[in-house]
Amino acid sequence: MDRRKFLQLSALSPLLLSCAGHLAQARALGAADNTMASDFSKRLKPVGRALETEGYYVWGTSPIMGPDGKVHVFYSRWKAEKGMGGWINSSEIAHAVADTPESPFQYVSTVLAPRGEGHWDGTTCHNPHIKYIDGKYCLLYMGNSNRRTNTKRVGMAVADSPYGPWTRPDKPLLEAGPEGAWDDHCTSNPSFIKHPNGQYWLYYKSWNTSEYENYTDPKIRGNRKYGLAIAEKLEGPYRRYEGNPVLDYSGRGNNIQAEDGYVWHEGGRFKMVMRDMGIFNHQYGLYLESGNGTKWSEPQVAYYNTDHYFAQPPAPRHLSKYGRFERPQLLLQHGQPTHLFLTSQGGKYMTSSTYVFRIAPEKQIKKS
Repeated sequence: MDRRKFLQLSALSPLLLSCAGHLAQARALGAADNTMASDFSKRLKPVGRALETEGYYVWGTSPIMGPDGKVHVFYSRWKAEKGMGGWINSSEIAHAVADTPESPFQYVSTVLAPRGEGHWDGTTCHNPHIKYIDGKYCLLYMGNSNRRTNTKRVGMAVADSPYGPWTRPDKPLLEAGPEGAWDDHCTSNPSFIKHPNGQYWLYYKSWNTSEYENYTDPKIRGNRKYGLAIAEKLEGPYRRYEGNPVLDYSGRGNNIQAEDGYVWHEGGRFKMVMRDMGIFNHQYGLYLESGNGTKWSEPQVAYYNTDHYFAQPPAPRHLSKYGRFERPQLLLQHGQPTHLFLTSQGGKYMTSSTYVFRIAPEKQIKKS
């Protein structure tokens, strides 16, 4: 070996050792995570991005089958010029349609936009969650009235058709809790089911205002938890479950939190997918089950970070959530989940867009 090649290899050695170390660490973490991989995670087959919209950030896509046999989605969007923070002060909820869950979606209309001063949803409409219950299309969402988190409230618009017209609520479906309560700051990120017993169950995210305002670390502002509110009628009133919060990870330390829960009932059990906020990391999704909808299992991995499924360019400076999926929502057909809709930063316009996974039938996984 001549001197030049020797020096080149010597200079590269630390880099090669570092890469080998990172690869070994990644393999070790992958092996550890695989022991906690849910059957749900093994059923996922990537389809790709959808609703990439020039000039907009797209977030939180909620799908449903329509009476026309098409797939209807309701999603948040806001002007790209607002940056990622536009969700809190200028988001609207739009409607798009496709022939199948894996076909291109075409924008139909904006169905809920901020109504202006004097309305509880006057400055943003965000986090849509669509369900068909009691012959009605129920579009749950979060609105606020001051461009801040402390007026975030869950509301529900209803229609006889996914094309509308939509009847918007004059008041939120659920207000924040009393001062000092774990949920006195807001109600947000709804997930909604009709319980087999005929009741209406609303899962919601919240946190405590004092913990949010009196912080020492700007990256730790309150601990997000999930609560449950129950009604005997679709329109309410919704009363808080006495055992709230039903998901509380604050006692585990390291500011582990609960975020973006989606609940459904299948095979006699309640199931949930949500974003990981510290159980494994802040990049994965979580899968949980429950026999009664209030006491939940230890989380398993529901899905992984974006790098597990596809490659993309290095993260641009303006996208701080690059590389992870958020706001999971399911397409249910005949009571079975067939597609997982998520949102992720990046894509063609380097804003954010929907990402779709096909969900293989459960029996197929068990046989393989």
